Amino acid sequence: MTTISIIGTGNMGQAISAVAGKGGTTVQLIGEDDATTQVTGDIVVLAVPYPALSAVIAERGASFAGKIVVDITNPLNFETFDSLTVPADGSAAAEVAAALPDSRVLKAFNTTFAATLSSGSVGDATTTVLIAGDDADAKTTLASVVTAGGLKAVDAGSLKRARELEAVGFLQLTLAAAEKISWTGGFATVA
Repeated sequence: MTTISIIGTGNMGQAISAVAGKGGTTVQLIGEDDATTQVTGDIVVLAVPYPALSAVIAERGASFAGKIVVDITNPLNFETFDSLTVPADGSAAAEVAAALPDSRVLKAFNTTFAATLSSGSVGDATTTVLIAGDDADAKTTLASVVTAGGLKAVDAGSLKRARELEAVGFLQLTLAAAEKISWTGGFATVA
């Protein structure tokens, strides 16, 4: 059975933990600053703010070798909320993949809010988790956890698609911060 370690106990970490637990996945929830707890999951979810990624990887990266590592960040400028902080042809997920060459890096959960993960819906639609990555088996493994938890999972393509997912996440965050959509809303996929 797949196990998940989530680094980050904020709203997103707790919401992802609840989805995974609902589907019967064993979850280990680790505080961002808890350097003493060993990461035991087959999947490691980095549920920390983008600026914290480099410290988490520096501290724990060696223990992620051979694991599926999920970057959920949106690398936006939190001071101005007017731009992403990665190059236009890059992504936070690409940076994570470069720093963790022995891990199978995925981008997921960044186009959903914690509230829509928890409720399982965006309006009348089931919450969809978009997953990008270069390892098909890793994407299937994560998608199985997501769907077992009652949500939809959509393969968004290779890890190169992470930059588009981050742009969608950025747009959604700026709309919510400007009160044009609610934090319980967002984008949905319909078949």
